[in-house]
This record gives sequence, structure tokens and C-alpha cells, in this order.
Amino acid sequence: MSIRVTQKSYKVSTSGPRAFSSRSYTSGPGTRISSSSFSRVGSSSFRGGLGGGYGGASGMGGITAVTVNQSLLSPLVLEVDPNIQAVRTQEKEQIKTLNNKFASFIDKVRFLEQQNKMLETKWSLLQQQKTARSNMDNMFESYINNLRRQLETLGQEKLKLEAELGNMQGLVEDFKNKYEDEINKRTEMENEFVLIKKDVDEAYMNKVELESRLEGLTDEINFLRQLYEEEIRELQSQISDTSVVLSMDNSRSLDMDSIIAEVKAQYEDIANR
Repeated sequence: MSIRVTQKSYKVSTSGPRAFSSRSYTSGPGTRISSSSFSRVGSSSFRGGLGGGYGGASGMGGITAVTVNQSLLSPLVLEVDPNIQAVRTQEKEQIKTLNNKFASFIDKVRFLEQQNKMLETKWSLLQQQKTARSNMDNMFESYINNLRRQLETLGQEKLKLEAELGNMQGLVEDFKNKYEDEINKRTEMENEFVLIKKDVDEAYMNKVELESRLEGLTDEINFLRQLYEEEIRELQSQISDTSVVLSMDNSRSLDMDSIIAEVKAQYEDIANR
């Protein structure tokens, strides 16, 4: 935050007009406060209106005219400059960034100091330790022999596993061939099943058709049987009527052969229908 103070003063001698002063205060971005005041320079100040004026200027030969600048009496103008605000915001952000970088740099320095102290401590401990002489050749030789034995054991296990792998690959190949054979057989059986199913469907349709025809023929036979029985009854009734007529006409000479032939012809005619 910056404060700008401008002062303007106007002074005259005791025999001249009163003095005026103008002050402008700036506090914050774009805020301006202006004030004006006037005073009398001389042996006495301007007090209490005209009475004081007469008392102080008794030797001046009259009242001195007072001039007031009307622009100083205008209302205060408060303005905000956006450029100043943007510059100040940018400065704040730069300060924050520099503070963060400085804090990070301090942390790194502290970390490096700690690492340096740790290394110094380790170095001092290593220097204080006494180097004991030992037979390193024997230790390395035993270690190498142990590794060789482990290598031989792993080689034997490798050969064994390779033999088992060959056997398993043979079994896998056999199972693969059997699986392919079963797949082929299944395909053939499915095709055969489709053909058999087709034949069964055709036989079933033929059966249904034959059953329908049988039912029709049975109905027709029953109808013809009823018709035949009805015709037999009609013929029997006709024969009985004829016999009655014959029994009543005893005085006539009847030709039985012709009557039987006629009845037989009628019966054959009815049967042919």
C-alpha cells in the first residue's frame, strides 16, 4: 500500500490577503482525498467572523477581501486505477513464488546437511572399526563348491523334467488325436441323426395321413353299412307286403319264378347303387 501526499500552500504578508492551503491524500489504489483550508498570517488568526477581523487588522485601514476557490469545495472524487491493482496483484504473486522457492531451497539445504552428517557419522564408524583378517579364499571356495553342487542337482532335475515333458507331450498328442476322432464321429452321428429324424418325420406324416384316410374309410364303411341295413329293411318290408298280397290273392295262379327273379333284380339294382 502506498500513500501519496501533495501539498500546495499560498501565503501572503500581514498586509495582504489571507493564505490558503490545499492537501491531497492518496491511501490505497485509486483513492484520493482532497481538503482545503485557509488561514490568516499575521499577529492574530481568523476567528469568530468579522469581529476578529477588525481586531486583528485595526492598523491595516480596512477589511481585506477573501477569495475562495470553488473547485476546492467540489465533492471528493474516488477512482480506482485497474492497472495499479493488476501490477500489485502480480507483485504479490511474484513475492509468493519467491517465498515458496526460498522455502524449498531452505528445505533442500537442510536435507543435504542431514545427509552430510549421516555420511560423516558412517565414515567415522567405518574408520573406528578394526579390520579383522580372515581366510577369504577358503570361504569363497566352499561357497563355489556349494553352488556347483546345486548346479549339478538342477541339471539332473532338468533332465528328469525334460523326459517327463516328452511323455506329457506324447500323451497330449494322443488325446488330441482321440479328441479329433471323437469330433469327427460326433459330426457323422449328427448327420445320421438328421437323416433318421427326417425319415421319422416322413413316416410320422405318412402315419397321420394313413390314419386320416383310415378314419375316412371307416366312416364311409359305417355309412354304407347303415345304408345297406336300411335297404335290407326296405326289401324285407317289400317282400312281406308282397307275401301278404299273395296270400290274399289265392284265387289267382302266381308265377313264383318270375316274382323271385323280379325281386332279385330289384335287390341287385339297389346294391349297385
